[in-house]
Amino acid sequence: MTDRTLTEPATGSVAVPPGTDAPDHSARNRLVISILLVSAFVVILNETIMGVALPELMVDLQITPSVGQWLTTAFMLTMAVVIPITGFLLQRFDTRPIFFAAMGLFSLGTLLSAVAPGFGVLVIGRIVQASGTAIMMPLLMTTVMTLVPPAARGKTMGNISIVMSVAPAIGPTISGVILSFLDWRWMFIIVLPIAIAALLLGAARIQNVTEPKKVPIDVTSVVLSAFAFSGLIYGLSSIAEASQGHEIVPVWVPLVFGALALAGFIWRQFVLQRGDRALLDLRVFGTGNFTVTILMMAVAMAAMFGTLIVLPIYLQTVLGLEPLATGLLLLPGSLLMGLMGPIVGRIYDKRGPAVLLVPGTAIVSAVLWVMTLLGSATPVPVVLLVHIGLSFGLALMFTPLFTAGLGSLQPRFYSHGSAVIGTAQQLAGAAGTALFITVLSTVTAGTIASGGTDAQAVEAGVRAAFLSGAVVSLLAIVAAFFVRRPADSPAGAPAAH
Repeated sequence: MTDRTLTEPATGSVAVPPGTDAPDHSARNRLVISILLVSAFVVILNETIMGVALPELMVDLQITPSVGQWLTTAFMLTMAVVIPITGFLLQRFDTRPIFFAAMGLFSLGTLLSAVAPGFGVLVIGRIVQASGTAIMMPLLMTTVMTLVPPAARGKTMGNISIVMSVAPAIGPTISGVILSFLDWRWMFIIVLPIAIAALLLGAARIQNVTEPKKVPIDVTSVVLSAFAFSGLIYGLSSIAEASQGHEIVPVWVPLVFGALALAGFIWRQFVLQRGDRALLDLRVFGTGNFTVTILMMAVAMAAMFGTLIVLPIYLQTVLGLEPLATGLLLLPGSLLMGLMGPIVGRIYDKRGPAVLLVPGTAIVSAVLWVMTLLGSATPVPVVLLVHIGLSFGLALMFTPLFTAGLGSLQPRFYSHGSAVIGTAQQLAGAAGTALFITVLSTVTAGTIASGGTDAQAVEAGVRAAFLSGAVVSLLAIVAAFFVRRPADSPAGAPAAH
């Protein structure tokens, strides 16, 4: 993949004559990235927006909790299936058609969800939404890596961290506010004009900024990746239900099936890589810096998604808060994460990753250990401060991980690296949720069996869930010392435009 900003004008039809200055496309590039950022925020926001709405949907659509959970599970499964294919799509097609596909699918899915007459159409709408969402994030990250000079990537990746961390974090809050005053359909009605506006703005202003090339697609790899990642995501998402005896099929079945398909997928990619025909080129893991950042990112996403699902349970069941109050309590930390993104990016550009990752991982771990002490007597302001501390630590982690990880790869691997990051996020989010909920459910059931009250049981389960997260977080602290600034990003280098 080449960068037209250095070789040709926006139309891509006329080469720059030798000996003349290349045209300045900085304004165009900023516009393209800004449109992609806004669009990505809108689509990612919807990944976690359904959780708070589930009780109302159960009543309105007359469905059980296990059936209603498919509104979230189907979204995650679709993301897991589509994201690995984006490595191929971003090489094969140019910026405009990929953007139109992503926002078009998302807008269509939002419309279907808003007018859904029943549960079946609503699930279809969520699947179509997820298809667009899965394309948008790798498109954004690959475009940034292609257009932004290494010395300025930290600042831009700081903006991306707002999308990748804050959008899913504030989804439940926005959902809770909407449902306090309006019907559940308004979650989609409000988003639809924003999505259409982004689509129209892109149609008017976004330009092609990458150089597509003809690459073949391996159908066998597509099938194997679909079975692998959907099996693993579904299996991990079903662990919580299984711990409560509500499983549809034994958990080991999709997990084993997914693991076997993943083994076949990996073997297939190794074979295809010899001719540069892999669907998802795994040579990205040959770069140690990228591999370490992926592992750390997985820990961070697992902690964030696990906390997002367990903390509301604690606040509502143990402390007795209403859903709206719960959502508002989690909002300051989420907003802090967004405000920190650009600041952390600038620090990265000047100082590199270590000065951010070492304290960031230490703060996240320390907060999770503090969370193991939460109980029925804990004041609500203390919980607020704890969540803000966790958000601050995660904010110090995400931007350096995205920037140092992708920046360590050769440009031809940017699209594959972006797809790997997206896939790892989905798997880590599902694994974190499964870990936290399984521990919570198991300890809660054991406490009730021992004669404890429901509130005491949930309190014990919450503490145990956060303990499991705290133990895992120690791994990230060790890994933080091994992340290095990419070789083409010298400390103190001036930001190019």
